[in-house]
Amino acid sequence: MYFVVIALFMLILPSACVAAEYAWLHTSNDLVTLTGKWFAFWGVGMRLGVAGMRQAFNPAFTAHDIFEIEDEKAHQIVRELGFANLALALLGLLALFPGWAAPAALAGGVFFGLAGWKHVSAGKRNVTRTVAMISDLFIATVLLGFLVLTLLR
Repeated sequence: MYFVVIALFMLILPSACVAAEYAWLHTSNDLVTLTGKWFAFWGVGMRLGVAGMRQAFNPAFTAHDIFEIEDEKAHQIVRELGFANLALALLGLLALFPGWAAPAALAGGVFFGLAGWKHVSAGKRNVTRTVAMISDLFIATVLLGFLVLTLLR
């Protein structure tokens, strides 16, 4: 289920929303603006929202399956990570409103970039952590790329 959620929130759903709004809704927004809006909404808002809920209410998944930490004392830290993810998720959900995509992309891009870099530097990774690393670096690149392109206008 984890892999399906990652694929949906990080690539399939945001890409579909960009394509739908651009082609079918005949929006006045360009592809850069739509990419920032929808990848911030799905990647930051929805992915971190789901992750935050899971970490807050079931910290064992993140502790055991991603970081391979068996000590239940880590659950309190994972819960707090969940609360931070929920706060970022709220910002990502606001990306649907004018003026909120760039702040959500900045916060999400920095978060995912640092998380992805930390996964890279960890060396030994299981499959779940490798998927987290790839998806984190991908979404960070998209979000930070959106910011750079927006600033260059």
